[in-house]
Amino acid sequence: MKLLISNDDGVFALGIRSLANSLGEAGHDVTVVCPDRERSATGHGLTLHQPIRAEECSSVFHPTVTAWSCSGTPADCVKLGLFALLDSMPDMVLSGINHGPNLGTDILYSGTVSAAMEGLIEGIPSIAFSLASYSSVEFDLAAGFATTLVNALENQGLSEAFLLNVNIPAVGEQEIAGVAIARQGIRRYVDIFEKRVDPRGKTYYWLAGELLEDVEEVIDHQNFDHAPTDVSAVRSNYITITPLQYNLTQFKALEPLADLVAAVRHWRQ
Repeated sequence: MKLLISNDDGVFALGIRSLANSLGEAGHDVTVVCPDRERSATGHGLTLHQPIRAEECSSVFHPTVTAWSCSGTPADCVKLGLFALLDSMPDMVLSGINHGPNLGTDILYSGTVSAAMEGLIEGIPSIAFSLASYSSVEFDLAAGFATTLVNALENQGLSEAFLLNVNIPAVGEQEIAGVAIARQGIRRYVDIFEKRVDPRGKTYYWLAGELLEDVEEVIDHQNFDHAPTDVSAVRSNYITITPLQYNLTQFKALEPLADLVAAVRHWRQ
């Protein structure tokens, strides 16, 4: 398959090299377009007020992989790849392997997930991969699973666009409990802004914080309440696969809002 791969950790990150090289060695036509530096937690931001530059850097990867480093965000990279650098649309857009988990509400901030989401927006099947550890540098198991998943999807046939968010626990192969289809959980943090003063006497702030708790969401969809959250499943050493979408409409609120519309109908009077 023809694959476009990006990330938010930058071109020199071990995760994207492991993923791209594994897929290239498996016979896929791989093109990497990723940020030229760390771009974590940039969400779905785009570069609109300055030029985007790209330089070929294929020497960093396996000989079969074509690679570009880009001055923009992860979403910029996917757009640039799709509409400027590739000669035709890819069969799939991949992102990662991220150095750290993308679970629960963290996905709203994730450049890794946003890169894959950009593929979905363009109607292309997409997957975001993350290793659930900030300290581990063992990406071989995650890259092997990613290659197996991509091959399985190819064999099944890609009939329509989708986005899968995949998190792989950073444990040995024998410790992996299995593969779980999971729903998105909730993560909350204690946000701390550390106030500092620069050498010129100007005040600035440095955002920090710690994970406060993983919150179990109460859901009312009877067909899905058996599915674990991605947070709890990864904690139990399951590889999680969570289907995502970009439509954020809260459909169950549409009907109750009808009364509100009636109450404000005459706002111009």
